[in-house]
Amino acid sequence: MLLEREEVNPDKPDNRDQTPLSLAAQNGHQEVVKILLGRDGVNPDKPDRAGLTPLAWAAWMGHEGVVKILLGREEVDPDRGSNFGQTPLAYAAKRGHEGVVKALLQREEVNPNRPTRTSNTPLKQATRGGYMKVVALLQPHDKTITPSAS
Repeated sequence: MLLEREEVNPDKPDNRDQTPLSLAAQNGHQEVVKILLGRDGVNPDKPDRAGLTPLAWAAWMGHEGVVKILLGREEVDPDRGSNFGQTPLAYAAKRGHEGVVKALLQREEVNPNRPTRTSNTPLKQATRGGYMKVVALLQPHDKTITPSAS
């Protein structure tokens, strides 16, 4: 109903520069994300004050359905880093979100070895958290791992 009002701006940020789309993505509201993406003037890749995009928020919170919706948008950069150098893949790996990691790794633009500002790669973050399934997904992509001698 609000979107039907002419004076309502569906891309207006709050005091932390989070847009309605960013908040919907952060909270896993797939239907709201779809509605907002259907509106003119909504930027699906707009970062907030910390540099997190709607995709980064969805990845961090483990909302696989929202991640897949956003990855379907041409305007979304799946490897965009936040102000801390964390990419959506890094956020998902750090929290052990296996389905999100799989979805992101399907995109060739995603660099699975991209370090954060503190030199942590997604593999290091998944290892630190003990997320073995995510570690297994990332290992073939980590060029620093050497096979053991037989």
